[in-house]
Amino acid sequence: MSLPPPATVGKLQGVLRAKAKEAPSYRFYALYDKLYRADVLEWSYALCRMNKGAPGCDEETFLAIESYGLERWLGELAQELKDKTYRPQALRRVWIPKGDGKLRPLGIPTIRDRVVQAAATLVMEPIFDEDLQPEQHAYRAGHSAHQAVCEVQGWLDRGYIEVVDADLSGYFDSIPHHELMQCVARRISDRHLLHLVKMWLEAPVEETDAKGRTERTTRNKDEGRGTPQGGVISPLLANLYMRRFLLGWKVKGYEQSLKSKIVNYADDFVICCKPGFASTAMTVMRRMMERLRLTVNEKKTRICLLPDETFTFLGFTFGPQVSWKSGRTYLAPTPAKKKILGICDKISKETSGRTTFRDETEEVRQLNQILRGWGNYFRIGYVTGAWQIVQQHGCRRLRWWLRRKHGRRGGVQSYPDMKLYEKYGFVKLIEVVKRISLWA
Repeated sequence: MSLPPPATVGKLQGVLRAKAKEAPSYRFYALYDKLYRADVLEWSYALCRMNKGAPGCDEETFLAIESYGLERWLGELAQELKDKTYRPQALRRVWIPKGDGKLRPLGIPTIRDRVVQAAATLVMEPIFDEDLQPEQHAYRAGHSAHQAVCEVQGWLDRGYIEVVDADLSGYFDSIPHHELMQCVARRISDRHLLHLVKMWLEAPVEETDAKGRTERTTRNKDEGRGTPQGGVISPLLANLYMRRFLLGWKVKGYEQSLKSKIVNYADDFVICCKPGFASTAMTVMRRMMERLRLTVNEKKTRICLLPDETFTFLGFTFGPQVSWKSGRTYLAPTPAKKKILGICDKISKETSGRTTFRDETEEVRQLNQILRGWGNYFRIGYVTGAWQIVQQHGCRRLRWWLRRKHGRRGGVQSYPDMKLYEKYGFVKLIEVVKRISLWA
């Protein structure tokens, strides 16, 4: 939610945030009626509209809603909430590929449920954001993956060079409902809002198989665990439960006694330790996760001893780099090899023989969009080598595409790099992407 909300919604959030900050133990008891305020629902719909997304199991689209009449649709939804007759519909299950070749389940709510979840998030987020730990950088205003990367670098620079590279198995699908609801109820006593959250957690899932048959399951309700990825409110709930681990680490004194610092982004985290403490830190972390009813992925969780070894966090590989100016070796992040191969593969697919029906302007526009997006994320740390590989691959593939489209032979002579930049407008990462300093 990067865009500023309307003044009235911003004022409501400001009041809630101020009260939460002023009274850390205060429980909010009158929040449900804020969900069906016209300004809150309108802004919630606008946020969902901006995020686009596929329709849910009811197949209702944004265009269909607007054809029906947005004001009328929102009014009916507000009345359902006011009358307390609103009930969430089933989630539509889709599977998206992960970097390791496996598939991740995604639960897509209907637009109607997305809007109500967005309204609840607008109201709950200012309250809980004050309680989240400073090392939690995901899904929060004023925080980012780049900040998490810089924080890890900061601890490495301070000598915390033994790192527990941790991985949790299916974090979102494993969060226990009872304990999560305790986290929510610690700050919210409004039973109607709590009931809403519980209904979303227990919503059934619909999945359509290859033959078009629809199967409905109630795993989350039956097992009492899981907040589906894809729900608007799920990131807030995931942060809230991870807070238990991060706060417990400090309250129990492990941050001091084990000389360790945790950096967290969603379900990813690393524990940076002073030499000699990583092994104990990993043992303690395992024990805490067991008490939280979360599962540590033993195959992926390991101890990394810098500078002899490397570890990857948020797509960046941390390890020794060599300064081309001084020849000095230093620790810094660089784009992970898997991420470099991934963007090169994406460029190759965009320049395959199947895309030669596009005109040159459209093809270059598509490639530029891919390169800019990748470069804007991987613009921190040592990026020169990775940028050169990606840039050269992009030129090579665009050159191949142009020859294929126009039926021309020859190599670099036909379409030299400068021609690709000057005539066709192909981007140069080094010129269009501004790097971020790790030590700013």
